[in-house]
Amino acid sequence: MNEQIRAREVRLVGPEGEQVGIVPVERALQLAADVDLDLVEVAPMARPPVCKLMDFGKFKYESALKAREARRNQQQTVIKEMKLRPKIDPHDYATKKGHVVRFLKAGDKVKVTIMFRGREQSRPELGFRLLRRLSEEISELGFVEASPKQDGRNMIMVLAPHRATKAAAVAAVAAGAKPPREPREGDGADEVTDEVPGEPAETTAE
Repeated sequence: MNEQIRAREVRLVGPEGEQVGIVPVERALQLAADVDLDLVEVAPMARPPVCKLMDFGKFKYESALKAREARRNQQQTVIKEMKLRPKIDPHDYATKKGHVVRFLKAGDKVKVTIMFRGREQSRPELGFRLLRRLSEEISELGFVEASPKQDGRNMIMVLAPHRATKAAAVAAVAAGAKPPREPREGDGADEVTDEVPGEPAETTAE
């Protein structure tokens, strides 16, 4: 930048992006001084190097603001878990589906686990049927990212929010909206957990 530039001549770009042309570096420095701007190398590997007239302090400040805004809008991927029984009663199913809907609206993925006990293990079709029903009923908000599969005594399916659903959740967070209420005891959830990839799940309600 400025006097630190060692090239004899540079391809100069004006403050509005206009092409000035190839000029001696002394001339470029003089032009920068005339308009009270800095001469900044933007493509040092080019031959000759490309330099631009700019307010470097303002440029750094605006770059820092953009980076901070990007970090604020970035949302960590969280995986919620909802556990159901294959013979769940209608009221509990409706309650748990409501939790899944809230999680998807918040931009989170949901791992839905069907827990089989005893003789239920010989009826995997009950789990498939329940998971298919759930995926169809939340299809406006999310989609099946991982199809149902048997894992020991459990059957697991992963739901993910549609891109538009996740974008709306990010916008709500940026606007300061409150996140959806977590399920509480008595809401009908056997267990709801948060999972962050690479970290152990943590129980939030029982």
